[in-house]
Amino acid sequence: MTGRERIACALRGERPDTVPVMLHNFMMAARESGITMRRFRSDPEALATSFARAVELYGLDGVLIDIDTVTLAGAVGVPVDYPEDEPARVSGGLLRAMEQVPDLPPVDILDSSGVQVWLEGVRILKRHFGDEVFIRGNCDQCPFTLASLIRGMDGWMMDLLDPEKEEFVFALLEYCTSVTLQFIRHMGGTGADMLSNGDSVAGPDLVSPSIFRRYALPYERRVVEASHAIGLPYILHICGNTTAILDDMISTGADGLEIDYKTDTRRAHDRMKDRTLFVGNIDPSSVLALGTSRVVEEKTLELLRIFADTPRFMLNAGCAIPPATPPENIRAMIRTARNFRA
Repeated sequence: MTGRERIACALRGERPDTVPVMLHNFMMAARESGITMRRFRSDPEALATSFARAVELYGLDGVLIDIDTVTLAGAVGVPVDYPEDEPARVSGGLLRAMEQVPDLPPVDILDSSGVQVWLEGVRILKRHFGDEVFIRGNCDQCPFTLASLIRGMDGWMMDLLDPEKEEFVFALLEYCTSVTLQFIRHMGGTGADMLSNGDSVAGPDLVSPSIFRRYALPYERRVVEASHAIGLPYILHICGNTTAILDDMISTGADGLEIDYKTDTRRAHDRMKDRTLFVGNIDPSSVLALGTSRVVEEKTLELLRIFADTPRFMLNAGCAIPPATPPENIRAMIRTARNFRA
């Protein structure tokens, strides 16, 4: 099987010839190619070359094209810092008060150079790999998290608890949905095999399940529907311990859930088995970046055994892999997966 066929099998709930592997490795890919994050996010050829090198170096089945978590925020005018060799990050919110939401201007995200780099990088990789490797085009942040970046985290958390601000909260979420859906539509035109988003701050580590269900879940569902409307499967990722909202995440209709390493893996197996693809969830820091190869093998084997009774599984880290992760640890994880037989 090709890597693309292997992942497609897992998405359909059919048993591939071996466990498929796709890594959340954009920082490591840039570092191993000897380019800075500044060049990675500004040069689509360099971005594509970095990912292609990683796929070929480690024998990956798919590539997750990601750049940072603030590209859409920058596209709508949020102040963003661009360090030389770290991912971009917001330096403050765009709104001083929620009453300013009606004044937010319409945005065409194609005016953003960051968005253009992301899209062109996917096109280049699709031309390079054709039907051999599965291409997942990430589309930055879901509406809830994008809203937190536009408003500013502290203000957003306070506004969610203020009944007098609810009208503006929903108005901002609608605005952010229109922005996220633009990225979905444009990414769908690149030739990507799958789309995805993160909703970094929507999980129980930061907001209660009730807030998640009221303010994040309905908009995640709309994003999934938009991906399906253009004929592409979709993966959702939420950071942190998502054990308490697993059923809600499944209810979005997402074809796969990229599960953080903090989540109860056995509970995730029990809830997701035969319903949606599990993607994850080796600890990227204490295991992959700081552990020994032996520890990596043990943790990978432990995960593989949990999911041995279902084909709806794709091996990955539980979040973004640190750039200084030892290559031998990545090889140990993948070797363990290739040799595993259910």
